[in-house]
Amino acid sequence: MVKKSWKEKLENRKNLPRVERISEKMINKWGEGTVAIPTPKEIDEIIKKIPEGKIVTVDEIRKFIAKKYNATIGCPITIGIFIIISANASFEDEQNGIKEITPYWRVVKKDGLLNEKYPGAINNQKDRLEKEGHSIISKGKLFFIKNYQEKLFNLNLI
Repeated sequence: MVKKSWKEKLENRKNLPRVERISEKMINKWGEGTVAIPTPKEIDEIIKKIPEGKIVTVDEIRKFIAKKYNATIGCPITIGIFIIISANASFEDEQNGIKEITPYWRVVKKDGLLNEKYPGAINNQKDRLEKEGHSIISKGKLFFIKNYQEKLFNLNLI
């Protein structure tokens, strides 16, 4: 069996997008209501719209998706996975000589925390953000964007 490329994973719609009721199993964690599950490509398109010098958090993407689909929440699991798929597909493109890539490094975790799961780990994201004018600070082994709130991009502008 041939392993799918990250680009192929990005293009896989998997019967998505859809909105579902939050299951009994997940109510304790997520609360009652509905959960929106976008396509991987939709997450990639959101990330492409983050301008240089700006960032968004994973939580902001989740809120944007929830609002778009009139759901209670954007799925934390699939959206997180799709951000990683987008990052790896972008890195794959870059390795193949493509210059215009999805700026995955502009998506950070809560409180401006850098994501160790991106291609090239923390150092790659740190270097790319610093090239765009962000100051990175460390707290132990964790790295954050200094004053990240000032750098947030409003997704409602897209």
